[in-house]
Amino acid sequence: MKRFSFPLHPVSVLRAHRELLAQEAFAASVNAFVKSQETLATTRARVARFEASLFAGRRVTFNPAAEAQALAAYRQECAVEIETERAMFAFKAAMAKCQAAYLEAHRSVEVLNRLEANARLEHRLETSREEQAEFDDVATRRAMRPQTLFKS
Repeated sequence: MKRFSFPLHPVSVLRAHRELLAQEAFAASVNAFVKSQETLATTRARVARFEASLFAGRRVTFNPAAEAQALAAYRQECAVEIETERAMFAFKAAMAKCQAAYLEAHRSVEVLNRLEANARLEHRLETSREEQAEFDDVATRRAMRPQTLFKS
């Protein structure tokens, strides 16, 4: 019986390696996106606390100089929040791009896996045919042998 060999095995190995690299890049981009979401959440919480302290301070007394400084600091915090949100959207876009690359790499590996499975099936069928042909040949030789009906 002939041993199975898949002629596209080197291509399969390369594509599997590319899929692994794409999967790692996708995982890193997901991690960066999650971290950016957490950073955005903490920034928004900080801005909310800042707003609450601003409104609470206005109820007691009004000091124009302190309010101007507080408002400038609040604008700065809002700018940081906007930049953090933009970074989060950039990480989301990068994550989508990495996901598409990973899916494409995975599809190319799956195509080769299906080709290999079909080739293995074809090989198995061919070897089964050859084996059956050998059995038939042995049976034919056995049937054509002269047989003695009586032993003396």
